[in-house]
This record gives sequence, C-alpha cells and structure tokens, in this order.
Amino acid sequence: MVRSGYRLKLKRRRLGLTNYYKRRKLILSGKPRLVVRKTNKHIIAQVVLAKPEGDVTVVSATSLELVKKFKWRGDPNNTPAAYLIGLIIGYKALKAGVKEAILDIGLHRPVKGARVFATLKGAVDAGLKVPHSGEILPSEDRLNGSTIATYAKYLLANDPSKYQTQFSKYLERGLKPEELPVHFSEVRKAIEDYFSRG
Repeated sequence: MVRSGYRLKLKRRRLGLTNYYKRRKLILSGKPRLVVRKTNKHIIAQVVLAKPEGDVTVVSATSLELVKKFKWRGDPNNTPAAYLIGLIIGYKALKAGVKEAILDIGLHRPVKGARVFATLKGAVDAGLKVPHSGEILPSEDRLNGSTIATYAKYLLANDPSKYQTQFSKYLERGLKPEELPVHFSEVRKAIEDYFSRG
C-alpha cells in the first residue's frame, strides 16, 4: 500500500479556529491570556488561564453586557464599544486578582488601530498590565467615537437619506450618531463608577 506524504492538519486549524503554534507560545509564557474575539454583531473579551485539563475562564465581558447593564445605545461592535468592553474586562480582572495578562487575538490579523487593540487599550486604562506597543492602539478620536460623529454630521448635511439608512440602528435606539462622543463619556463614567463602588 502506498502511503501519502501529506499530513492532515488538526481539525481546529482546518476549520480556522486555532493557531496551535501561537497558542503554544502564549501558554508557555505561564501568564493569563486576555482573549479578544469579534463576531459580526458582538465583541467578546475573556481572561483565561491554561490548565492541563483545559482552559479556565476567570472573567468575561461581552457587548451584550455593555448594552444591558450600562445602557450603551451605539453599535455593540464598533471601536468605542470595543474600548468600553476592554475597560469592563480590565476592572473585572483586577477584582478577580489578575494583575497582568498577555493579549490573545487568535486568528484576527494584527492591524494597527483594529477593534481588538481598542479592547486592549480599555483593559490597560483599567489598570491591567498587558505588554504592547503604543503604535498599534487606535487614536483617541476613534476610541471616543468622534470620527463616527464627524461622518454622521457630514452625511446629515449632504445626503440625509443615506444618513437615515447608515445610522438607522442608532436612531432606532434613540441616539443621534453625532452625539456619540458625549454618550461614550457618559457610559465610560458609569462603568468607572460601578467598579469603584466595589
């Protein structure tokens, strides 16, 4: 019988779920991992410990929690939401006794200013120590939603019908997109107050 020289990759690698080479490097560091994943509608952040019997999630935060608990009315999958989720996960991790972690973005491409790095910035601002380069983080205008507000003002002045379709979900939730930076500040303060209480 002829044997093939081809070796099949592991199932989770074939499905595009796990990069085992990167995962091994992260686990060998011995530190907890700040795992950030984004879907089409939500952003999920977890602090995970690797154990021989499997990964153990210490704390987690999702954009669903941001919407329900902290009354976020913007898009639950944009850069400001990612930053606020990072803030929540950072405070939760500190409360659980995790003071440092390493970022695990899985198979997401490490693009400068990406939402996964907005979550990292939020966690770092909360006080969690995560090694990173300042160059990869999104600008302050992107974090607080100023760029979205500027674009919304432009559309409102030049193409009101496109404004209505582009920001229909914002308007449905009762938020004018040009007021996003103000709403961002309110929600950020609510998060900080919630975790400072205890």
